[in-house]
Amino acid sequence: MTDQEPTLTHDGKDYKIADLSDEAKNQLQSLQLAETEIKRLQMQLAMIQTARNAYQQALLTALPQDSH
Repeated sequence: MTDQEPTLTHDGKDYKIADLSDEAKNQLQSLQLAETEIKRLQMQLAMIQTARNAYQQALLTALPQDSH
């Protein structure tokens, strides 16, 4: 098994990360952090939406029932 150098692929072209400028490496790191944060927030949103749905159902069962 051979170790491959990490690469970045953009528009079908591969770039060795080790060969990138410091500026490009910093931008790549910022992009990765932003993507990680977006995923975390999406998971948090899903949990909150689930809780909201549970609260809504609990509210509906707590409302007075029509006796018509």
